[in-house]
Amino acid sequence: MMDKLLLFDFLEEKYHRYNSPEFIDTDPIQIPHLFKLKQDREIAGFFAATLAWGQRKTIIKNATELMEWMDYSPFEFVKNFNEFDLKPFRNFKHRTFNGEDCIHFMKAFKSFYSSYNSLEEAFIINNNFSAKESISNFKERFLGTFIFSRTSKHIADPLKNSAAKRINMFLRWMVRNDKYGVDFGIWNKINPKDLYIPLDVHSSNIARKLGLLTRKQNDWKAVEELTNSLKEFDPKDPVKYDYALFGLGVFEKF
Repeated sequence: MMDKLLLFDFLEEKYHRYNSPEFIDTDPIQIPHLFKLKQDREIAGFFAATLAWGQRKTIIKNATELMEWMDYSPFEFVKNFNEFDLKPFRNFKHRTFNGEDCIHFMKAFKSFYSSYNSLEEAFIINNNFSAKESISNFKERFLGTFIFSRTSKHIADPLKNSAAKRINMFLRWMVRNDKYGVDFGIWNKINPKDLYIPLDVHSSNIARKLGLLTRKQNDWKAVEELTNSLKEFDPKDPVKYDYALFGLGVFEKF
């Protein structure tokens, strides 16, 4: 393992390099960046994060298609759609996420926003956020009756030891707030110090090479181990190093 001080400098350098506006143009986060309204960003971000597996070009293409079908006004659309409006979505497909799943998400959003002003509320339990329990609880609070459908498999559950990469990434987008303008920082009930790393094959491989992760499986236990390692470098904002790990893995083939 690299000397701790050298590793800190290395991670900081890569974090600053990749946490920049140029990153937006290569990443699914560009989808919620199309919007200014908080709820538009929540809906667009959640769809983009949900689709975030596979080739990035395909992820961005398919997420953009969903925004087009919602007339680039996702909040207005989910509040006011009727069954006829949902017709185009029935043929949607991205990997195993299909039209049925898409429509279930639409209906879940419509139901949720009829009672709450922000999707952040679905992650809050008794005025608190605890990632493992809150993400697990979110699944039921958001999906409602659709929890019993096939759509539920598209929202990970850390209580079942899932790494929950896409949900953790979505939370990073919504919660982190810094001067670089990539993440949005539009939620204020969740503290960045309580976020967990969005663990994928790229970040996990780099983390193991750097001695930050020893666990071989990419599961929630690995997420906890890596996040705790990163807290040694920045306890207030450990997931900022997602930029460093991802950049090293995807752009530098470290």
